[in-house]
Amino acid sequence: MPVRSADQIIHKAAWLYYTHGLRQDEVAKHLDISRASVAMYLRRAREIGIVTISTSTELFSDDVLARETEDALDLETVWIIPEDRQAFNPSVEMPVVAAAAFIELINKGDRVGVAWGRTVYHIADVMPYADLQGVAVVQLCGNLGAPYSYRPDQCTTEIARRLNAEGINLYAPLVLSSERLAEELRREPVVREQLLAITDCQLALYSVGGIEDDSHLVKCGAITAAEMHALGQAGAAGVIAGQLIDADGQWLDCAHNRRCISADLDSIRKIPKRMLVVQEDSKYEPLVAAIKGGFASHLMVTASMAKRLLKRAKGAGLKHT
Repeated sequence: MPVRSADQIIHKAAWLYYTHGLRQDEVAKHLDISRASVAMYLRRAREIGIVTISTSTELFSDDVLARETEDALDLETVWIIPEDRQAFNPSVEMPVVAAAAFIELINKGDRVGVAWGRTVYHIADVMPYADLQGVAVVQLCGNLGAPYSYRPDQCTTEIARRLNAEGINLYAPLVLSSERLAEELRREPVVREQLLAITDCQLALYSVGGIEDDSHLVKCGAITAAEMHALGQAGAAGVIAGQLIDADGQWLDCAHNRRCISADLDSIRKIPKRMLVVQEDSKYEPLVAAIKGGFASHLMVTASMAKRLLKRAKGAGLKHT
């Protein structure tokens, strides 16, 4: 099992104090808690065996892996999903854990940005019910054709419904037929106001898409498989909120992106809490690009993916610059 949310701050406090050698006041400042709380958490860490039991490294191996990944990638929080298929199925459990972690990141009065895709759709489908009046859930990118599953408006509406929050949909297509039309639509007062409002978000929830022939952009008809293949040859590495990014996580200058109605990528990067959830092994390279581009402050991945990221970080490096 991954570390329980109630115990995660205990493990983080112990990690900073015992592994990084920070003083208790420094730990308190880093975690934005009182020094008295740090002392309490360190005492609790000893009581439950995080720091004193000789087998603690084995018992808390996933938690140690999470802390190491945070350090290596300079992320605020990492959640690790185990892959013991007999006891813990990531495809079933990751959306449940992600939904619970997502709710804990929301503060009263927050504006929350939500993108699209299968991962976010499954998180929305298991989102626990809560009463978060005063919170607004905002759609980060334009919409798709009605026959397509996992539409952005469905994800936004369902999450808002589960949280009893206000839902703000972006009533514009994801991709327009021409660059001129897309530019004119972005200048429309209603659309411009909605896109600008994304800069006021305190939290974002999304995954990163791949550039395979069966990727979401291809399946929804936004782009053909041949066009996607050509864009991959031209440097496309992944998809964030419907927009293509290169291997360094930068906006790719291409016709698709210029015709896309979506949040400006710089606006997404400026959102303080950016929760990126990735399950599929096939998304390793897109995930690397997203991390390099600064699209994650909070990350949820499987244990095997975290190990691959750590190995990569020890080589070429992965921190956002």
